[in-house]
Amino acid sequence: MTIRDRLPALLALAIPVVCGAAWMAASGAPFHYPLVNLGALALVSVWMLAGRGPHTALSRHILLITLLVILLCPLVIGPELTSITGDRVVRWTPLGPLTLHTGMLAAPALAVLAARNRSYGAAFLLAGLLAVLLQPDAATGFALTFAAVGIHHVTKDWKFGAVAILGFLASIAMALAGEIPPQPFVERVLVDATLQSIILGIVLAATLLASFALLLFAIPLAREARFALAGLFFGFAVMAFMSNYPTPFIGYGAAPILGFGLALGLHRIPAR
Repeated sequence: MTIRDRLPALLALAIPVVCGAAWMAASGAPFHYPLVNLGALALVSVWMLAGRGPHTALSRHILLITLLVILLCPLVIGPELTSITGDRVVRWTPLGPLTLHTGMLAAPALAVLAARNRSYGAAFLLAGLLAVLLQPDAATGFALTFAAVGIHHVTKDWKFGAVAILGFLASIAMALAGEIPPQPFVERVLVDATLQSIILGIVLAATLLASFALLLFAIPLAREARFALAGLFFGFAVMAFMSNYPTPFIGYGAAPILGFGLALGLHRIPAR
């Protein structure tokens, strides 16, 4: 596979990330916000252009366990924020000077692994849903649910359909657990940008649509993996628009850039 074949994957991230960074820089965001996003993009670009997925059973198991550990990290070491209902919400974990949203960091690669494993892929997604149910994180819950919908659409495997139903119910329960106040340039990005300028809001929304189209139709992954990633992204983006959840790529946050970048470099995973 040539670098040219992988360019759509790079564009799926670069288009919204660069446009989002430009908006943040022009709109008075803290100086480091666009720099963090662009730095994360630069970091994963090399992997997206040269990476390879785990091609042995052992390496796939190691990656799966690592992703599940990342999802569970906030329950052990992550900083806590109080939701508007008074419940404790734990969705982040520190990494040096950054605080990363673990769902956005781990879910994309988890979705790709699930898409390439007909035998246990549904169980992978269920494990991820359980981890985010404990946080709770409705955005990641709905994202994993739509990833299951995407895989089921391609494979017609009833197990992924069952996961989608369970994920939808669990995500509704997570959504009812409460929200945290929105952070500028992180949550409600499209709403805030549209209040500045309708044209600006349309442009940023168009970059997300372009990213979705590239994930669904153009990235050089197997069809079920493309639909899984596109479904995952759709879930994150819709929840960010509907409620106070981080907006992927165009809002401040390294986690979705690193997470999707990792997943987009996982090429040639053997189907199981």
